[in-house]
Amino acid sequence: MAFRSRREKLRIILSGSACIHPGSVYDAISIRIAEDLGFSLGMFGGSVASLAVLGDPDVTLITLTELAEQMRRMSRAASLPVLVDADHGYGNALNVRRTVQELEMAGAAGLTIEDTLLPAAFGEARTQLISLEEGVGKMKAALDARSDPSLVIIGRTGAASVTSTEDAIRRAKAYEATGVDALFFTGITSRADLEAIVAATHLPIVLGGAPEALSEIDYLASQRVRIALQGHAPIAAAMQAVYETQKALMEGTPPKSLKGLPSSDLTNRVMREAVVKTRGAEFLGLKK
Repeated sequence: MAFRSRREKLRIILSGSACIHPGSVYDAISIRIAEDLGFSLGMFGGSVASLAVLGDPDVTLITLTELAEQMRRMSRAASLPVLVDADHGYGNALNVRRTVQELEMAGAAGLTIEDTLLPAAFGEARTQLISLEEGVGKMKAALDARSDPSLVIIGRTGAASVTSTEDAIRRAKAYEATGVDALFFTGITSRADLEAIVAATHLPIVLGGAPEALSEIDYLASQRVRIALQGHAPIAAAMQAVYETQKALMEGTPPKSLKGLPSSDLTNRVMREAVVKTRGAEFLGLKK
């Protein structure tokens, strides 16, 4: 299949002995830059998807169609493997099947399905979880939906910060038993908690939102953590850069005096201008 090599690269990361930091990607430009800089994996987070596509906070307003289409744009722009935060699968277990199918066709190397109750329940500000039984059903549905066996399915739980580390372990063991390829944890706050999880499970681990105590990459590697997220600074930096540039122009700064603009060389590399010119010469008879 067209995207199998990308998925196999993600599987190599998960089966290895090192821990890597993925590049946070959200559109064609960001994924090309991450690829050019040498990241071995991109992470397409739910929060950055909502921000990039809708300009909205991460409150589950983005639709599956919008998420998959943005992934499709990135798949076309670069060959970097991308792990997609597919949130709760956009509904129940049957919706999870559809989510997996759409993201597989969009070129995702892997995706995570979590057990958070989304959207938030009426009148309830605190994060809530679905039952373990429903979570297991979602993992089974995700595995059943993939047509490419190389597509990576990762079971995710935030129980450590919602209920307890013990509940996170209970859920992780149940998800592991369904046959998912890895386990994703958020809300882990100490080495003791991580080590308890590692002792109780067997699959590769993806870690998100970890504190300073869990930032040392060699330690994480020794604890079977294969992917450790570092947040989504690139889109935040891009937002600040756009704001400063628009503000300067609004205040009368001449375009030639603007600061922080990319060089023409960088712009042309990101646009793949040389490749486009070669194609224009070959297919349209244009001069390079």
